[in-house]
Amino acid sequence: MPYNPHQHHRKSVRLKGYKYAQAGLYFLTICTYNRECLFGNITNGQLFLNDAGQAALKCWEAIQQHFPNAVVHPFVIMPNHVHGIIALLGQEDAGCLRVGAENFLPLHANTEHQFQQPISGSIASIVKGFKIGVTTWCRLNSSIVTVWQRNYYDHIIRNDASYRRIAAYIENNPVNWEQDRFFVR
Repeated sequence: MPYNPHQHHRKSVRLKGYKYAQAGLYFLTICTYNRECLFGNITNGQLFLNDAGQAALKCWEAIQQHFPNAVVHPFVIMPNHVHGIIALLGQEDAGCLRVGAENFLPLHANTEHQFQQPISGSIASIVKGFKIGVTTWCRLNSSIVTVWQRNYYDHIIRNDASYRRIAAYIENNPVNWEQDRFFVR
């Protein structure tokens, strides 16, 4: 169905005018449907992934195989969400990676169609591929049919201090589970 602004009132949570296929570092959070704990549990700060969680782990680790422009940085599969940093490499990044989008200049936004299919190799296409992989595994190997909530959260990492703070947050997420905003008993 084509986009109709009179009928479709969803607002994008993406940074307007930013091209999410360009080189940079991106912090992502992807939540399960209704924040159900589908991937395992945490006891005394230690993460225990079940089979679905192991499948999600394998799918996340396989991102680099399916998207040659992507490099997986720190990540964690939590009981009801996934946090991770993904670097997209540009053609000018042959063998080296700039931190973040420090030289950020928004591109002109396409106002004709607010929601489009993901561009190949973009953050949206990576998230879509990851969600499809985990959902396919769950439907074939478990009673889980609906795995993910619609959309995902992203943050463009713009400097090294931000990267270090986010990487520490990801690493410590299981230990801090009960204080996490996604925590459910």
